[in-house]
Amino acid sequence: MDSAPAKSVVFISGTFIHNNCWDDWIIYFQNAGYKCIAPSWPHKEANAEELRNKSQYDAIALNTIVSLTDHFAAIINALPEKPILIGHSFGGIIVQLLLQRELGDAGVAIHSFPPSSVACFRFSFFKAMWGAMALFSSNNKSYLMPFSTWRYAVTNGMEYPLQKDLYYLYAIPESKKIVREAFKCVTKIDFKKSHAPLLITSGGEDRLIPASANYCNYKKYSAANSITDYREFKDHNHLVFGHPTWKTEANSILHWLKGLK
Repeated sequence: MDSAPAKSVVFISGTFIHNNCWDDWIIYFQNAGYKCIAPSWPHKEANAEELRNKSQYDAIALNTIVSLTDHFAAIINALPEKPILIGHSFGGIIVQLLLQRELGDAGVAIHSFPPSSVACFRFSFFKAMWGAMALFSSNNKSYLMPFSTWRYAVTNGMEYPLQKDLYYLYAIPESKKIVREAFKCVTKIDFKKSHAPLLITSGGEDRLIPASANYCNYKKYSAANSITDYREFKDHNHLVFGHPTWKTEANSILHWLKGLK
């Protein structure tokens, strides 16, 4: 990097998870000297419980990948400096798309949904996401991940009471359009284009987005004059919020950011 790294961070949450997931991360990064925001997705400004209780025929179902990316681009363009972008799951692919638009000083894609050209999925992914894709149901209905899927794909390996608590704390409905479009060209990345430094992380126990998908994503990047790094956390599942192991990844990310020149 040609100048001092940015000290602003924009956290971007993924599908099915409320942006309150970043509360602990914001405090942690603020204590390290960063100015942090974690904006909600469009139509998700209410708290998680209120969103779960809303009708399925709501504005959330209108969200698309393009409108979502434009939403965060507008937030970033209003900031006084080009920020560091940190996204989890589907927020990770949004980070990659925003870096492609040259809107970030650096980016971190945590357990990221991979771009359309990276096809390294496993049966566990399709088992978890089949209901959300719901190919023969209306696009006008949002979709709430069932607790059984949450246990299997997002919080696997945790004790049942914690899985339940985290579901009620974070789980929210999602737009089916977002999930369906994820496999189309709207998530295409030009891997040969120069980009701001990017770190991709994965969880060795992640059933939703397996580590192999994140590694394939990382290996696709080929711009010789750009920094792209990869970290795998062997014992981590998909969720990096609400339980003690999140600090392991947060510390690693802070260390990586401090190493940028």
